[in-house]
Order: sequence, then C-alpha cells, then structure tokens
Amino acid sequence: MDKSKSKQIPNESRRVATSGDIEVSTYLEIAKEISGEQPIALKEAISPTERETIIVIDFGSQYSMLIARRIRECQVYCELLPHDTPWEKIAPLNPKGFILSGGPASVYQPDAPLAPTYIYESHLPILGICYGMQVLTHQLGGQVAPGTKQEYGHAILHLSDVDSPLFADLPSSSPVWMSHGDKIEQMPSGFQALAYTENSPVAVMANEGIFGLQFHPEVAHTPEGKTILKNFAYRVCGCQGNWTIGNFINDSLDKIREQVGKDKVVCALSGGVDSAVVATFIHRAIGDQLTCIFVNHGLLRREEVERTFNTFHLNLGMNIIYVDASERFLNQLKGVTDPEMKRKVVGEEFIKIFEEEANKIGKVDFLAQGTLYPDVIESASSGSRASAKIKTHHNVGGLPAKMTLNLIEPLRYLFKDEVRQVGLELGLPEEMVWRQPFPGPGLAIRIIGEVTKEKLEILRSADWIAMNEIKKANLYRQLWQSFAILTDVKSVGVMGDYRTYSYLVAIRAVTSDDAMTADWSRLPYNVLARISSRIVNEVPGVNRVVYDITSKPPSTIEWE
Repeated sequence: MDKSKSKQIPNESRRVATSGDIEVSTYLEIAKEISGEQPIALKEAISPTERETIIVIDFGSQYSMLIARRIRECQVYCELLPHDTPWEKIAPLNPKGFILSGGPASVYQPDAPLAPTYIYESHLPILGICYGMQVLTHQLGGQVAPGTKQEYGHAILHLSDVDSPLFADLPSSSPVWMSHGDKIEQMPSGFQALAYTENSPVAVMANEGIFGLQFHPEVAHTPEGKTILKNFAYRVCGCQGNWTIGNFINDSLDKIREQVGKDKVVCALSGGVDSAVVATFIHRAIGDQLTCIFVNHGLLRREEVERTFNTFHLNLGMNIIYVDASERFLNQLKGVTDPEMKRKVVGEEFIKIFEEEANKIGKVDFLAQGTLYPDVIESASSGSRASAKIKTHHNVGGLPAKMTLNLIEPLRYLFKDEVRQVGLELGLPEEMVWRQPFPGPGLAIRIIGEVTKEKLEILRSADWIAMNEIKKANLYRQLWQSFAILTDVKSVGVMGDYRTYSYLVAIRAVTSDDAMTADWSRLPYNVLARISSRIVNEVPGVNRVVYDITSKPPSTIEWE
C-alpha cells in the first residue's frame, strides 16, 4: 500500500516488530480510525464501479472455503487468499473487510502464520474466527495459551452485549460449534468480551470494527452463523450486496471479450456441467471464434460420447472437433497405479491433444476449461504454506509446466451451485445443468490399480446399473454424486454351485452443497439390494458389492 497517500499515523506509534507483533499504541491508533475514512491510497486504487469484496485470509482451516460460501450467499463477493498474499493482489478486489480463518497452528509456536500488517493498516473491519481470533489477540498485544479444557463440538453461546452490530437479530443465547484447544488468556488492550460459553470466558471479543469469534459461524452446526457473517458484511463493513449471478455473467462476458479480442479459443468439452457452462459462456461472448474439442479418452461412461456430441453440436450449434484418443490414453496409463500419477498422465495428455488439434485449425491462443474454486483449493495451487494439498485436479495441478496456450477459466472462483445457477441463466437445459459431477480423469480414478479395457467395461456396466436404479427411485437430484468403483480386491463367491474368484465393486453416494464436505447418503435398503443383485447377476467378473458409508472428511468423495 502507498503509505505516502494514506491517512498518516504518527511514526512513533506505527512501529512493527520483526516478530510480527504490533505495538499496543499502534493498534489503538488504528482501532480509533477503523470506522472512519478509508485510506486515500486504497480509495484511489479502486474504481467505484468495481464490485465490493470481503477477503478471507486463509490459515489452513478445513472450513475456510465455507466462510467464502456463506459470504457469497449474502450476495457479497468473497475470495479466499493465502495469509502471505501481497497487498498488490488484494487492492484491485476493492476489499470492504477482512476475515481471518481458523487453522491448525498455535500462534505461540515458532513460525506460526500471522496476518500481514496491511490488514491492520487498511483501516478496514476485521473478523477473526477461531485461530484468526487468536492471531488478532497475539498480534495486538494480548496473550494466547493452551487451554486446560479443550472445546470441540456443540456449545451454548451467551451474549453479554446484545447491542453489538455483529449480533443484530440474534437471541441472547444460541448453539455454536467449537473446535479449539487454545484459549484467550488476556485480551488486547481496549477489547471487551461480548459473549461466553461454559469453557470459554472470552468466546467473542471486540474493539470497534475488530471482532474475534472463538467458534465457527460458517458451519451448519452454528445455526445463527450465517446471520453473524451477514451482519459483519452489511452492518459492520457496509456492503450493499451487489454480487449476483446476473452481474457475474455480464462482467465475465466483457472480460472474456477483452481478453480474447479477435483471437481463437479452443474449449475442453467433456459433457459435464462445468465444461458445458464454460463452452456456452465462451460461445455467448465470442461466437464462432470458439471451437470445442471433445476428447474421447476411453474413460467415459456408457453412452456419454454420443449424448454429449449430439447435445452440443446439434442442439447448441457449436463448432466441435471430435477426437477418439482411447488407445492413446490407455497406452499412457499402462502400468500406472498411483492415483496422483493417473491424474498427471490424463491432464498432460489432454493438453497435448488440445494443442495438436488447435494447430490444425490455425492460430489459436487460448484454451478454456471448467476449473472450479474447490478444484483450486484442493490442489493447493494458491501456494499457501498453511494449506495442505488434498489431491491434484487434472485441470489444475495436472497441467504441464510448459503450455503454448493461455488459459481462460471463467468459473475458477465459483462453487458448483453457482455454476449451475449460471447454466440456468444462460439457458442450458435442466438435465444438463443438474448432471452430477464427473471427474476429469473419468473412470481412471474409479478403477483402483491399473486401468485396462476389461476393467473399464466391468465398471461401465456396474455404474450404469447403479445410476439406473437410483434414477428409477427418483433419488438422482437428491444426491451430489453417486457412482460405482471397481476395487482391486477379489473375493471368493459361489454362483450356480461353482466357486468364483471375482472383483468387488463399491457403491458411493453422497449428499453435499459444494463438495468441500459431504455425508454418505442413507439410500433405501431396497434400492441397494436391487443394485447389488443386478450387478452380480448382470456384470461378468463381479461377485460382491459393498456400500461406502464414510463422510468427507475424513475421506474424499472419490476413492482416488
């Protein structure tokens, strides 16, 4: 931030220690000005027509992404950024406030991640959640210590200050979700406690526009949490709520036209809702400058190739190049059993094919693909040291280091439900928009072990049966994902008085809002029974079916 243009704080009260601790006198000067005028440098850097943003500073919590979702549900744009993001990347987003997420660290440990000093110098409201509250305490002169009693799970929050704008329209006591082992031993100077629980005398603290919450308002287990976050966005930060799908579409169309100009774009078309929305998006923006490349990598489900090609070519009138690369992908996957390597192989081969096909149609500068925000977060492509990589998504971390095509990813900062809203707004048919997510590497990561033609046919048949029975029971739209997995386990069975030694197939069905967390679906026993009976009777090579009853976390939705 250009401090020469900012509202000045006396130098003697702005001293910042090399450890990251801010002097109490510095904090008091900043706190007094939180509700006052925004720094001039910030004002001048932002166009008044740009959208307002709440920035979530990520310290590695498994719930960080949910904070961004909840803020967006309030029609306020929100981005999740690593704690070491420089101010130059944040300023163009027109931040109206900061939220410090939870995280697995303890602030008193060496090298614990802390908030950058520009957050305090920006004179913007701050909300610290769990570890974020402890960061505020530590950096502003308070004290955090290990708790003698840990607090995990449900707790009852009792408000001691019901007049705070953060708690407008809330009852005096309500259930909240706790997940912490450390406690606030001493609040920073000038702060007061606004609420408590049985084990946390300081469950909420505040000083003017800076708030700390020891609980997690972003999770469903805190019923009033969304109201608290909305109060922060509207009543504390002064947001107007201009983040709508319609605005997003109009802004994105303009950005695509500006980015592409008169150049040509190729789009990776898979038939899933993500690539379908991207293709429609790009086509709406630049028309025939777009050519879709539909690669049949041999890892798709039954009838998927025909259905996808007919929908986009015949119904939507897009230019489509069809490439049958089944043998090519199978050869590349031969002998590969590690799931991360499978994703890398599929991702790299995809890009090679796109570039080859792009060269055939003339000069092409851009590749469009359907990367979503959860893909980016799970691949930890942001580079945050506080976040752990869960798995590489083939269209994020699976991309080769050197590419000749520039990427266009208009959905990169959207969640799946937002993508579906965009699809409906663009006029895509509901059956396409509500299609369950399907991974880019396809059936390669639903076959445990090496991928072969024989295993692909077994899995296609089993998956077809599972989906057929789920649709017949009118359960498809209630599920986030449902599919079959071909394991590398074989077991003994008996069929027609003969001993068999055949594959075990697992069925997976989950409910979710955004794929960041998911619960296993309680499918009716009669549906599971029909799926199992049909698979073992109709699919050669399978004699046992099991049902996966694990939630995410601790597992992921896909097995690989």
